[in-house]
Amino acid sequence: MPTFRTFEEIVAWQKARALTAEVYALSRSGAFRRDFGLRDQICRAAVSVMSNVAEGFERGSRPEFARFLRIARGSAGEVRSQLYVALDADYIDQQTFDRLAEATREITHMLNRLIRHLETT
Repeated sequence: MPTFRTFEEIVAWQKARALTAEVYALSRSGAFRRDFGLRDQICRAAVSVMSNVAEGFERGSRPEFARFLRIARGSAGEVRSQLYVALDADYIDQQTFDRLAEATREITHMLNRLIRHLETT
C-alpha cells in the first residue's frame, strides 16, 4: 500500500469529499431541488467516489484498492455527465459547471495516478 495510514489522508478522497459537499448544496437550490431523479442520482454518484476510495483502502490489498479506485473513477465520470444534464436543464450556470467538471477531472487524474502507482510498485 502507499504510505497512507488512513483513507482521510488521500488527497483524491479529500477532493471527492469537497465535491460531494458542493453537489449536495447545489442540488438543494432552485429548480434542481425539485428534480428528484437527477438530484438523487448525482448525489449518489458523488458519494460513490469518496466511498469507493475509502472502501478500497480499507480492504488492505493493492489489487482490491486499485479495483475500487476504478469504480470511484467511473463514478467521477458519472458526476461529470450528470453535470451536463444539470447545465442543459438550466439548473446550473456555465461557470458552476466548469468549476465542478474541472474538479471531477482533477479527481479522475489523481485516481489514475494512484492506480498506476499501485499497479507498478
